Amino acid sequence: MKILLLGEYSNVHWTLAEGLRQLGHEVTVASNGDFWKDYPRDIDFARKTGKIGGICLMAKIYAHLPKFRNYDVVQIINPMFFELRAERLFPIYRYLRRHNKKMILGAFGMDWYWVHTCTYDKPLRYSDFNIGDRVRTDEPALKEQRDWLGTAKERLNRMIADDCDAIVTGLYEYDVCYRPHFPEKTRFIPFPIKMPETCSTEQCKRSKVSVFIGISKGRSQYKGTDIMLKAALDIRSKYAHRMKLNIAEGVPFAEYQQLMEGSDAILDQLYSYTPSMNPLLAMSKGIICIGGGEPENYEIIDERELRPIINVQPTYESVYHELEQLVLHPERISELKRQSVEYVRRHHEYIKVARQYEKLYLE
Repeated sequence: MKILLLGEYSNVHWTLAEGLRQLGHEVTVASNGDFWKDYPRDIDFARKTGKIGGICLMAKIYAHLPKFRNYDVVQIINPMFFELRAERLFPIYRYLRRHNKKMILGAFGMDWYWVHTCTYDKPLRYSDFNIGDRVRTDEPALKEQRDWLGTAKERLNRMIADDCDAIVTGLYEYDVCYRPHFPEKTRFIPFPIKMPETCSTEQCKRSKVSVFIGISKGRSQYKGTDIMLKAALDIRSKYAHRMKLNIAEGVPFAEYQQLMEGSDAILDQLYSYTPSMNPLLAMSKGIICIGGGEPENYEIIDERELRPIINVQPTYESVYHELEQLVLHPERISELKRQSVEYVRRHHEYIKVARQYEKLYLE
């Protein structure tokens, strides 16, 4: 098949492309590299700053549109698949729809169904927008609500979801938001991870447990990284002889990977039920995820044996407690590392995931 993957989140499309190419398909990835993270792509659609940057990006997109015809599948990472105003994307989507066989919408991150469902329906015990019945009122959450609720972004998202041939959800949380509306065309497929050639699952031999945390620009409060970081700093202060903390802030993907190497555990996404791309990548390297590992995460992938994720509730106290227990009981590390690698191999290995996409594309 000839496949076009438009847009990028956390290396999902590039990793999927690598898997699909291994299966013999012709795949093109066109994206902005997910902003400063600078993930690989075949065609670069990064936007320069200012009004001129928007004009130049529009010109480049329209110059490429005639080449984006006659694909068997066009998959967009999000309704906002280019760095343009939503109003600009309606005609681009319609052009792609008219000149290609299948359109697939990725439900992999921020969009109207995620914001609206978590704000009003609250099917999750906690999320980026609610803690129980209480709606979060921190500024990052309010900004996303302003951006998506009652705006052109909402109209675009709903139009594409109604029109497309299938919707792929990458996490349990996103599946909960889309499946009630589109039960026939929603498909859950785990995120793809390319397993490293070697990884260590041996128990930590060093005197200190090494913990890693990555901080995204402008999203620390929204993702709960601020709370996780405070808990980690407090544990390090209390157990300076037992714990080492490595912090990466706003670095490109290649540097992020290097800084992560050799860690025993990663702190990631306080409000998540499930591990996303960065913690899954860490787990493939034998790094324990302290974050989202709720029962629903294991149920949706039918995992009945492995429990590699140290699940935390969305509170400082929960993160502090779980991190303290790991630091005080490093004998747990070896088995959790082993299970982490096996978990990713079973459910997220990139060629295995690519086969699931291949099946969907051929339906």
